[in-house]
Order: sequence, then structure tokens, then C-alpha cells
Amino acid sequence: MSVRVGKTDRAAAFPVAAKTALKNDQLRANVRRATDTIRGKRALRVEEMPDWQQLRDTASAIKAHTLRHLDEYLVEFEKNCELAGGKVHWARDADEANAIAIGLIRQYSEGNSHVEVIKVKTMTSDEVQMNVALEAAGITPIETDLADMIVQMGHDEPSHIVVPALHRNRFEVRDLFRETMHRPELTAEPEDLTGAARAYLRERFLKVKIGVSGANFAIAETGGVCVVESEGNGRMCLTMPDVLISLIGVEKVIPRFEDLEVFLQLLPRSATGERMNPYNSLWCGVHAGDGPKAFHVILLDNGRTKLLHDEMERETLECIRCGACLNACPVYRETGGHAYGSIYSGPIGAILSPQLQSLEHSRSLPYASTLCGACYEVCPVKINIPEILIHLRGRVVREDQATLGGKLAVENLAMQGAAAAFQSQRRYEAAQRLAQAGQMLFRKGDQLENLPGMAGGWTKYRDLKAIPKQSFRDWWKSRSKGASA
Repeated sequence: MSVRVGKTDRAAAFPVAAKTALKNDQLRANVRRATDTIRGKRALRVEEMPDWQQLRDTASAIKAHTLRHLDEYLVEFEKNCELAGGKVHWARDADEANAIAIGLIRQYSEGNSHVEVIKVKTMTSDEVQMNVALEAAGITPIETDLADMIVQMGHDEPSHIVVPALHRNRFEVRDLFRETMHRPELTAEPEDLTGAARAYLRERFLKVKIGVSGANFAIAETGGVCVVESEGNGRMCLTMPDVLISLIGVEKVIPRFEDLEVFLQLLPRSATGERMNPYNSLWCGVHAGDGPKAFHVILLDNGRTKLLHDEMERETLECIRCGACLNACPVYRETGGHAYGSIYSGPIGAILSPQLQSLEHSRSLPYASTLCGACYEVCPVKINIPEILIHLRGRVVREDQATLGGKLAVENLAMQGAAAAFQSQRRYEAAQRLAQAGQMLFRKGDQLENLPGMAGGWTKYRDLKAIPKQSFRDWWKSRSKGASA
């Protein structure tokens, strides 16, 4: 089995990519403007809910329970989905998921020389790089979500879980549409841009016979699937084609239909600051004269079941992909999503991508956080992202310390030295005296400036007080002597 998450195996480390992003003033302005707007709307909608915290607790409990019994609920979902006329396939990794999807598309398009499929927004298909696999197989995927369409037309990468083209402003979108749609008369007015996108997509909705979707939730009790969205493109993709293929991560299963009540209140408010999504599509199997004639579900593992064994890591799978943690994160708001090198960006990406791949890639992501806790405060299912980040940092350090290079690394030697100093009063006071003497070269007034090596990264951007001439211990001793005299 080969777990793959987008292009993370080829992505630059976060500190390198972040430096590039920080030089792009337009990108940073676009990201800040968009996240400010969403945060403001979310705050208003959350304030309207007197039972918001209870909803969060309930959602967290449902998710935690489901993940502890995931094997039972997945089998129940499969049984009920197939009883309703659907067909469930199991994919261990990205390659298996893509092979199943391509096989199904070929099966239903036999005889057609040029095959197109229309797609609803789905992060899971980005995770397995389905578009790349389809194009390699001679199949043309057409993204129908407006933001995903912009990303696809621009040969770009998504930068946000909910709003993939958040890093582009309307003038950039206008230029892209003018070029790709051959519409030189287009203005940057939102009405013109959405009208152009609607006309472009409407033709595809009417003629393409195979749809590909993800899912927000899969319901074990009914074998049904749920997609929530804001544009209506999803409803058309799910109902108009003859064949529907839904790629779903195994963690999207919830036990009962009534559990949706909780998540359909939390998700839209957290994601886009809406009371409810304009389109909530639920479908169950196939029905004569209504919707697709064939319905296939691909249940994807791709490293997920491995996380079930560890209670803290398992919590990551509770995510409902609302993106609220991205909008609240001061790091994401400065760098945007591309710096994370994964289709899962922001705080949730910083814990999800490294865990799916067993820290093989994205080892720098657990450090892409200030640990301020803003992500935990806004998470609708109360995932304790800061604690998981610290847990992952510990894993990275332990793995590094198991290698010769890691043992000899400057940071490790410094930490080992600090640990040894803190274990002995005598060594601690000696280190303190040494630091007091050494700081003279860098002291300006009561501040330290231009420290060498790794410490220079701190003094370059932040104030650092000099070590006082009298330590707390010395002050305490002198105070005690004075009192006794």
C-alpha cells in the first residue's frame, strides 16, 4: 500500500515555501481580506446560537463514538447502500481509488473516443490526485465548483479547504476567464464573472453522462450520502448524469440520519458564516426515473485506519472540513495555503497530512503554528489541534534523535544541554553566569540584538530582554538575609 496526499512528496518544506509566500503582497492581501470576511460572518452566525457549545460537544461525541466503532458502521453503510441499489468499492490507497474510478468510467463509456466527467468539489479526489490519473487515462475531468474551476483553468493548486481560489481576487479571475473562455469583453464585476461561469458550465451539465463527487457525510443507518454546497453545481452533478461515482474517506461515516441535524447546523456556520447551506443534497441508491441510473461509492482508506490506534491521532479524523481553523490561524492568514505543500492547508492540514503519511513527508508542518489555540476555539467538533501539534513535534524529534545527523544537530545539542542544566542547580547557575557574561557582546540597553545562529531568528523580528545582573535566586537570598538581619 502506498499512501499519497496530493503533491506533498514533491513540496518544499514549510519554512522555505512560507518565505516565498510572504514576499507576495497581493496574495497576502487577498487571503487576509477573504478570511476577515468569513470570520466576521461566522462570528455573527455563531452568536445567534445559544446552544453552540452543546452542539460542539454533541458533534465531538458522535464523531468520537463513530471512530471507535468505525469497522461496524462502515459494514452497515455498505450493506444499506447496496440494498438501496448502490455498489460499494473499497480502496486501500490513492492508486486503488483512481484505478477503480477509471475502470468504472471506462465501463460506462465503452465506445466513446473522448470521455468527459463532471466533478463536484471534493478534497478527497485532490488528495488522491484523481484529475491527474484521469487525464493520464485519456479522460477529461471538468470541475464545476466555481473556485475549483478557477484553480483548474489556471493550472493552479487549491489554497483553502472551503474556498480553493481564495488567493485570487476578481481581477485575476477576470483575466483568467478572458483568456480561457475567449471572452475579452468580460468585466471584473461579480455578476459578469458568475454569468460567464454559468454559461460555460451549463453546456457541460447537459451533455456529460458521468459525475464524480465526494461527500460531507455517509450515513450508516440508511446507506445514504450527503453533499452540502452553495452554488447548485453539486445538485446538478449529482442528479443529471446517468452514472454517479462518489469517492468518500472512511471517516465521513456517521451512524444515524438524525445525526445530520447536529452537523448541518455546525458546518455552514463554521465554513462560510451561513445559517444553512443553500443546497443540501441527500441520495440513497438508485430510483427509476429519478437521478443517476448507476451509483458507485469508493470508500478510501489512504492511511486513515492507521490513525485509529492512537487516541490523540484518531481525533484528527473527526474533522468535517469546514476550514474555520484556517481562517482563525495567524500563520495561515500570513502565508496562504500553498506554503503548506498539501491540499489540506492550515492547522488541520498541519496535523492531517503528516499523519496520513506517517511523517514521511510534511515533517515541517507540525511547526507551522504559533500554538495560540485559536484553531481549537473555532473548531466545531472541538479537535484539540494545538495538543496534536505538540504530540507530532515530539514524534519528529524522537525520530530525528534516532539518527546520527539528528543527534549532532545544533538544535538537539542545545536542547540536550538545556535539559542537563535544568537537572542541576549548580549547572543551572553556572549556565546563567555564562549567559550573563556572553550577552555583553549583543546587549543594547536592556535588550539583546543580533544574536548569532538560530537565536538570531528571534532577535531579528522580536524584542528580547537581556538577562538581569541579579537573578531571582540572588535577589531572594539577599532579601532573606536582609529580613533576618
